[in-house]
Amino acid sequence: MNKKTNWKLPLIIVAGVIAIILLCVFGVQSSQNRAFALEEQVNTAQSDIKVQEKRRVDLVYNLADCVKQYDKHESETLTAIAEGRGSAGDIENVTTAITAVSEAYPELKSNENYKQLMNELAMTENLIAEYRSNYNKQVKEYNRYVRKFPTRMFLNMLGYETQDYTYLDYDAPVDAPQNLFGE
Repeated sequence: MNKKTNWKLPLIIVAGVIAIILLCVFGVQSSQNRAFALEEQVNTAQSDIKVQEKRRVDLVYNLADCVKQYDKHESETLTAIAEGRGSAGDIENVTTAITAVSEAYPELKSNENYKQLMNELAMTENLIAEYRSNYNKQVKEYNRYVRKFPTRMFLNMLGYETQDYTYLDYDAPVDAPQNLFGE
């Protein structure tokens, strides 16, 4: 009966050792997977900022050009109306005055274009600020995770190199669009 109990003890010890090794392997792999996921979130947040900055550049110049063209059209229209009226002679009688007042002027909307431009710019800048804030949060979360005690040791053992992300600076760029409506 002693022989039966002798083989059970080593089997239990071997099973325990294998369980501990598997637990360590899965724990280390879980830490590495989490670090990879956080790193991807940082990269995605950085990419989101670049997309919005590209949108800003495209939007600003296209909308500014559109507004300038529409302003030019309105200016030409008003000039043509003024010249047309000037060549018709002075308004001397009541009938001519009533006709001039009731004349169907073209509907001018450049002020609406300016409002739309300003709204689009404000929305774009708000999105960029939001994405920059998100980027900084992702960097902070990543840095906290890879620097925590057991995780740091596991990642170093695997040769995983932690990356130092820099927090974004919120200063306005020197090449910000200026004098958009100047000739």
